[in-house]
Amino acid sequence: METVQSIKQRLSIIGNDAGLNRAVEKAVRVAPTDISVLVTGESGVGKESIPKIIHQLSQRKHGKYIAVNCGAIPEGTIDSELFGHEKGAFTGATQTRSGYFEVADGGTIFLDEVGELPLTTQVRLLRVLENGEFIKVGSSSVQKTNVRIVAATNVNMYEAIEKEKFREDLYYRLSTIEINLPALRKRKNDIHLLFRKFASDFALKYKMPTIRLEENAIPALIDYRWSGNVRQLRNVAEQISVLESSRMINLTTLQTYLPTMGSNLPSVLGKDKSKSDFSTEREILYKVLFDMKGDLNDLKKLTMELMQNDNIDDFQKNNESLIQKIYNKEESQTIEKETEVFSLPTKTEKNHPIEYVESNQGDYPYVDAIEAEEETLSLHDKELELIKKSLDRHKGKRKLAADELGISERTLYRKIKQYDL
Repeated sequence: METVQSIKQRLSIIGNDAGLNRAVEKAVRVAPTDISVLVTGESGVGKESIPKIIHQLSQRKHGKYIAVNCGAIPEGTIDSELFGHEKGAFTGATQTRSGYFEVADGGTIFLDEVGELPLTTQVRLLRVLENGEFIKVGSSSVQKTNVRIVAATNVNMYEAIEKEKFREDLYYRLSTIEINLPALRKRKNDIHLLFRKFASDFALKYKMPTIRLEENAIPALIDYRWSGNVRQLRNVAEQISVLESSRMINLTTLQTYLPTMGSNLPSVLGKDKSKSDFSTEREILYKVLFDMKGDLNDLKKLTMELMQNDNIDDFQKNNESLIQKIYNKEESQTIEKETEVFSLPTKTEKNHPIEYVESNQGDYPYVDAIEAEEETLSLHDKELELIKKSLDRHKGKRKLAADELGISERTLYRKIKQYDL
């Protein structure tokens, strides 16, 4: 078995901190097994180096090694990326595609930012960890895979579990072995060593002399709180190498490259975040819908009270807070001017009683009476009525009336006798 120091040299891991050495030692010991490993630590501490150690020292070193940033894949496509999809499974799926778990069969897959996985994908991942089985999107057949999973996260997993952002059973399945990498501010003896390494690398890359720190600048470099950890230190070394013409860096020059703001990166969850802080679009939409429902109920209550209340002034005084809740302050100030929009005829308006004007039926002969008799449906009555109208129209001339009615003159004569017209 290789020593910790030789592995660090082979993978260019700089530092002699006890916490760093312990993390590398854990990775070396767990590499020959198939135990799931969870790497924790702040953003920028170099968590991606641990999965590489595990893969290169394992029996899967000849298999594929795939690193996946779970936080960079959209929620709607992450299942397709990890597990693959069948042709026609969704819009745009023009052909069958193999997912990372199928491609990495017999190798190692590194899931970076695993704390950002959606809950639905976490269920699928748990099944892969338990049985080595997965189902492609749009497929009904179960496929097998033999892959080792190494995960990493900078999220406080206990807080994520408490807020129901991460499944507790998946956490315990992933963290069979947990390896924590210390932050750079806890490795003070390694800070200057790393800076010199980065300065040498950039001098070689940009073909220029290596920068060096004066003695009074070294303590400032070591005592600075590196919120971005090794990544931030590397960026500062690159900036100074490119921008400074002098290769000797004094304290004043160094301080211009060290920002004085911030102690945590935005990606790290703060401890004092309120529970009402929503992190997903779906929860924001739910909150908006619930607020709209509450406003609608308040508006219904306000309208009902307005219809039942006799005095508009008393109504506004009694419901002032409710009106201000539904409308903004500027609108609530103008409600008094617009009360005619909401005002309804009330019983208290004694000086202006409601008058109901009755229409003169004689002026409108086409208006039927409300209590009109029900229209008769008798054929006898209808026949008699039509014969009378036809005779009146033709002034008693039976021949013209018979032609209009569509009967013979003899039949019309018989009907006249029958009805005694």
